Amino acid sequence: MSSNKSTDLEERITELESRNAFQDDLIEELNGIVSKQQLQLDRLQASLTLIAEKLKGVESQGASIGDHQQDEAPPHY
Repeated sequence: MSSNKSTDLEERITELESRNAFQDDLIEELNGIVSKQQLQLDRLQASLTLIAEKLKGVESQGASIGDHQQDEAPPHY
């Protein structure tokens, strides 16, 4: 009986070690994915900031053009 318990215990330990190794690999893979996604988010944030700045510039140009058009008389007068 003692031999049987010892064998069962060794099998359980081997199974746990195997699971642990697979989990370590999975954690490394997930860490790589998260790191890549963070880089993508950083690039997208920078792009969004640039687009917002350009939009503000276009809006301010449109506002100054609109001001000049309001001062002028319509063409039918």
